[in-house]
Formats: sequence, C-alpha cells, structure tokens
Amino acid sequence: MDRIIKEALAEDIGAGDITSNLLIRDQKVKAVLLAKDHGVFCGRDIARQIFNAHKIKYISIAKDGQKVRRGQVLAKFSGSARNILKIERTLLNFLQRLSGIATLTSEFVQAVKPYEARILDTRKTLPGLRLLEKHAVVCGGGVNHRVGLYDMVLVKDNHLKLVDSWELIVDRLKKKPKNIKVEIEADTLVQVKEILKAEMADIILLDNMNIVTLKKAIKYIRQASPRTLIEISGGVTLKKVKQYAKLGVDRISVGTLTHSARALDISLEIL
Repeated sequence: MDRIIKEALAEDIGAGDITSNLLIRDQKVKAVLLAKDHGVFCGRDIARQIFNAHKIKYISIAKDGQKVRRGQVLAKFSGSARNILKIERTLLNFLQRLSGIATLTSEFVQAVKPYEARILDTRKTLPGLRLLEKHAVVCGGGVNHRVGLYDMVLVKDNHLKLVDSWELIVDRLKKKPKNIKVEIEADTLVQVKEILKAEMADIILLDNMNIVTLKKAIKYIRQASPRTLIEISGGVTLKKVKQYAKLGVDRISVGTLTHSARALDISLEIL
C-alpha cells in the first residue's frame, strides 16, 4: 500500500500543485468526505495513510464494509489547505474505486441469498491494484479466488490444448505441492466426466454453460463425487446470478466485480 500510494501521489502532484500554490495561502481548514450515493465504503487504511503522510488530522473515517447512504459524512479532517487540495484527487480515486467494487459485490451477495453459493472475484483487476481490489470484494461480502498464478492450480482450456492427453495432465498434476488445491475448467459434459474420472480436481469450474447443461453437469458431479466443489463462471450478471445460485452450486466467480464496477460517488468539501 505504501508503494501504491506514493506512486499515485507522485503521478498527480509531480513538481507541485501550481494552482493552489498561486492562489491559496497556507491556512488551516476543516473538510469532510461526503457520500453522494448509497453504497458500501472501502478504503479506510488508505485514507489514514494519506492523511498521516501529509500531516492532516482526521477525527473520524467510516469503517471498511460499512453501508453508507447519500449525504452521509464519511470522514472529518483538518490541516493545511494546500495539503488537502494536493491529495484530494488521489484520495478520491482510491476511495471511489474501492467503494464501487465493495458496493457491486454487496449487490451480488444480496442477490444470491438465501442460497449457499458464495460470490468470488477473479484476476481481472487493474495492474498493481489487485490486493486492494480483492480487499474491497471482501468488504462487500465476497470471497477471494486465487490471488495470482502462484497460489492455486487452475487448469483452463488453453492448458488443455497444449497437453496431448488427460493421462499426461493427471501425471503432471501429481507433482504439485501437497497444500495446493486443483481446479479444472470444463466446457462440456464430456470434460466433466473426464475430470471426475481423473480424481484430481478439488473444484470443477463449469464455464459458459447454458442452464440445461449446467443442471446435467451439477447432478452428475453431486452423484459421482459429492465432496468436489462446483463453481460457475462466464457472463455472470446481476440478473442471472440468482438463477445460477438456485442450481445448488458452491461458488460463482464474477469478473464484473472488479473489471466493470462503477465508482461510488464521493466528494471532498472544505467547510
């Protein structure tokens, strides 16, 4: 977080805030962050760190995961007018982006209640911001999928195209570290049966299947291997997610949470 914040501030400030340096004498002022829409807040630690680095005294900041309403004060703080204006845009960019992800995640989580399916994120994140964005997903009630390529085996269609046979795939997967879980993607019922026969998957990912095929695949997996987790992915929207959850799956991964979340409208106002 230190590195990300420093790089973001340097990108915006550069050699200095020309406008404020010309127009504003360096008086002490009070300011607030205001929610301009309903949502879920995320970014408390970032706000604290930015305030502390610029000697801005904060009185209160909303908690991560807190539901907020339009017009609600999210933070109260005071300090140098120049410093507050200097960090305004960077602070808001972080808070709006992360709160937007938390808010959208919360909408998906609410949509699948009271079913058992958990809402997971993906690796479709902004470069350099993955850990922050995955934290925002958790703040919205979601669950993190693998963080990167290093913490889980996920065999996808492109991997399957590059290996000659299932026997060879199974043989190579046996060499994985013991504590690493294996998830294998399936696009057809034939692939589902091959995966179960191999007895290597902790999770089967049913990708871009229609409802009819999904029902058949889920029934087959539950009967053949009740302990294997079932995940759905591919084109999952708020309109469709409840329909998927009703099928009795364990996990639904949603790239939209991070790649298409609308920023939550937040403003900084000097009092």
